[in-house]
Formats: sequence, structure tokens, C-alpha cells
Amino acid sequence: MFCWLSRLCGELSTPTRRTTQLIWSSAARSMVLSSQRIPELSSFVARTNTCGELRSSHLGQEVTLCGWIQFRRQNIFLVLRDFHGLVQVVIPQDESAASVKKILCEAPMESVVQVSGTVISRPPGQKNPKMPTGEIEIKVKTAKLLNSCKKLPFEIKDFMKKTETLRLQYRYLDLRSVQMQYNLRLRSQMVMKMREYLCNLHGFVDVETPTLFKRTPGGAKEFVIPSREPGKFYSLPQSPQQFKQLLMVGGLDRYFQVARCYRDEGSRPDRQPEFTQIDIEMSFVDQTGVQSLIEGLLQYSWPSDKDPLVVPFPSMPFAEALASYGTDKPDTRFGMKIVDISDMFRNTEVGFLQDALSKPQGTVKAICIRKGAKYLKRKDIESIRKFAADHFNECSLMGKLRLECADLLEARGVVLRDPALFSFLWVVDFPLFLPKEENPQELESAHHPFTAPHPSDIHLLYTEPHKVRSQHYDLVLNGNEIGGGSIRIHNSELQHYVLDTVLKEDVKLLSHLLQALDYGAPPHGGIALGKQSILF
Repeated sequence: MFCWLSRLCGELSTPTRRTTQLIWSSAARSMVLSSQRIPELSSFVARTNTCGELRSSHLGQEVTLCGWIQFRRQNIFLVLRDFHGLVQVVIPQDESAASVKKILCEAPMESVVQVSGTVISRPPGQKNPKMPTGEIEIKVKTAKLLNSCKKLPFEIKDFMKKTETLRLQYRYLDLRSVQMQYNLRLRSQMVMKMREYLCNLHGFVDVETPTLFKRTPGGAKEFVIPSREPGKFYSLPQSPQQFKQLLMVGGLDRYFQVARCYRDEGSRPDRQPEFTQIDIEMSFVDQTGVQSLIEGLLQYSWPSDKDPLVVPFPSMPFAEALASYGTDKPDTRFGMKIVDISDMFRNTEVGFLQDALSKPQGTVKAICIRKGAKYLKRKDIESIRKFAADHFNECSLMGKLRLECADLLEARGVVLRDPALFSFLWVVDFPLFLPKEENPQELESAHHPFTAPHPSDIHLLYTEPHKVRSQHYDLVLNGNEIGGGSIRIHNSELQHYVLDTVLKEDVKLLSHLLQALDYGAPPHGGIALGKQSILF
């Protein structure tokens, strides 16, 4: 699942000097969680204060700071940086402090130093209102070079452009940037708030589930881990799906976990071999209950420096999403919906349109690009035609074409997708099964084989299973799936029928789950919110 947190951090993804200051302020605020006292950021370590916390209220205090040299000007002052912020340090110029001056003037940029001195007020006219510590500076008395820095492959400045390859190669240096520090601390804060909401306010139990397991039928490919016993292997779980269902059978009632998951697939922007998800399961719950829980969870853990979320989130059936947006994860920040105009061409003499409408379920569809004639140039139109031709055989063509047109308009200066807007959407009523790509006569699970059929469609399961809707629901944010879940099958006979008769899976691989469902399994359901690691 795509990282919804990266969406959240996206509006600050290319900070300027101005936004750098805003991020430092946000980072400082994010350290203080509501309902908790201010944390002791300098306990147990060789400093008295952090670089980012000093203010006019600290004037006259003797402090010891540790950090990285970010900037130096004319060997008169330097800017010291740590995880909390920046502070200006005055380099002593008198001969009695020659050794201190030598350390601070000769140390390369990004060297680690420890300085001790007095907090003083900046001279008149030199205060910086854009800097949280801009009213004060440190008059240094002693300095120690803790570690010198060699020439860097790139400058540790957020407004300096760096290739993604270089950033990944030197990720440990990239992590020093304000943006990356902000992302990690925001992630930590939100996870803590989620734990607080789930455990303290709603009685969920945090349970760690095994990482080594046996193969699960269906779904994504799993990593295989050899064991000491020849010919026998473990699989890394795609998700804790079976474990959390067994916990419901065990009467735990409410489970959650910040879970590591593994899928042996090629890396894509919305999928990685190793990722993290907020995994949740509840007993005696229906679809509405799970959705309400997640809306409350996100609302409670949402950063205070962003506009509050409005709940409930809108909901859209799967069929409507495909018809209007050409995808099951529509970006609803802008219009340009797909329109069926088949009736307008029923009596057309245009050959290719007649051919299309004569086929089973053949349709003619269009996208209205408002002001397209004003903003799109001839080469843009040719680009759209080529794009359509290249993707003609894909069922998702119209959805991709809609996004391609939006990209072209935004390249011409038209604002369609506000990067600061978080447009959440529930997509519901998915099909329970889909035809297999390699053999359309056979079915596979649209979600996973443990998803319960829609109550209104259970009778179709035994006659026309391809028409059965599921109790599966996806949470979409700005055109990306960030979470998915379902109400589970809790009846052993029904689960056996789905696995054996419909999906033609080897039920022996899931005999443990089928047996557990026979011992009084409660109705249950859950969801997982994708939380891709920001580190890697």
C-alpha cells in the first residue's frame, strides 16, 4: 500500500529557505504530544540544551551545545545545527581564546563540535525574526572538535537539488536534512498518537505476530527463507492476516500492530518488498464500524499544524469509480469525469464507432477537458493520441488518459490538484472474485480468500460467483490506495467452499484456520493502513 504519510509530507517535499524555517518550527512543535508534558531533550547526554530551544528567556545562562557546523561567515560567527534547530555561535576574536577560534574556524562544514558559553542578545539590527532562535546567540568560551567531516558528496541543504540515486547512496547524510528529520519525527508522533487512540481510548491490544510462517495460497509472491532442515522453508508473511483472525477466535476482541510485511515483488512507487502497515482487527464489527474507527483514528492523530480532517469520508461504489474515473482509486481533487456518450452515436455512420458499439458491452466514452482548447497545444493533442494508442488494450485506459490530460494542463499552469488538499474516499462494493489473467475461465480473489461475500449476494456464490460483491473496502487518498480491509468469513463451511470449490486452492494449506473457525469464531473484520518506511 502506498505511504499515506508521504502524501502528508508531500507539500513540504521541495522546501525553500523560507519553508526550511517553517519545518524547523513544525519539527519543534511535533516533539510535544498533546496530553503529555514537554519532553526532556537533553537528559542523559553531554549537553545542557538543544540548538533549537534557546530564546530570550535563556539570556545569561551558561549552556553546552553539541551539533554540526552548518554555516560560517568571515570566521566571525557560525551556525550550529542539531535535530531540534539552528543557533548562531559567535567565534571569539581575542588572543586568549585563540585555541577556540582555531577549532571553530578550521573545522570543515558538517564537522561535529561541542561548544560551551553564554546566551547573549544579538546586537541591534541583527535579530532574525524568521529564525526561532533569531533573538539570541552564543558567546563561546570553550569548544571541542568531536569529529571532523571530509568533503561531502552534496551539501546538507534542503534547497540544494540532489539526484535520487545520490540521496539513496548516502542516505545517512540525506537524513540530516530538515525535510527528512521532519518526516521521521512526524511519523513517530503519528504512530504514538495512534497507539494512544487505539489502546488507551478504545481498548485495543498491541500484539506482535510471527515473522516466520508457512506459505499462504493466493495473493502476492512471498519471500522464502531456508531452514536448517533440508528441503523445508519458511515464508515471510505478506501480512498478519491469518494471525489476527486467529486472535479473534482466541477472544482478544480488539487487536492492532505496527506490522512489518514482505512481498517478493519488484519495487514500485506504491509497493516495496518490505513495508510497514497499521494492522487492525475487531470482533463483532461491521463495515461501518471499521470505517468509523479509521476516520476517528486519522482525525485524532492528524498533525496539529495542518487543517483538521472532516469526517465522515465520502464513499463510492467500485462500479461508479470505474465508470466515472476509470480506476478503483480515483483522485477526487478534480473533475474531468468519464462520460458515457454511447446513445449519441447509436445511429452513427462512423465505422470505428459502429464497430465499437456492435460488440458486447461496447461503449463510447469521453472526457470533457474544460478550457482544453485554450491551454493545450497541437503537440499536446498529439501526445494524448499517442498515449491512447500505446495503452489501447488496457481496461484502465480512460483512467490513465484522465490523469495524463491533468498532467498536461498542470504543465501549462492550470491548477487542478491542490497539493495541500487531502481528499479521502472510501471505495466499497468490490467484486469478490475476478477472472484470472492467465485463464479467464477460472476465478481468483479480488482481495484475499478470507473476505466475506456481501450479504445480499450470498445466494449467487453457488450459481454465479463472478457476480458476487464483497464486504471489502479501500481507503483512497488523492488517487492512491492507502488502506484496505474487509469483513472476514467466520464460518468454516463457507470458507472451505470458497477455497476448494470457487478458487480451487489446496485447503490443506489452511487446515489450521478452517479448524479454528469451527471452534466458535466470532464475526470479525479489520483493515490495514499502509505506512511505507521513510528511511528506505
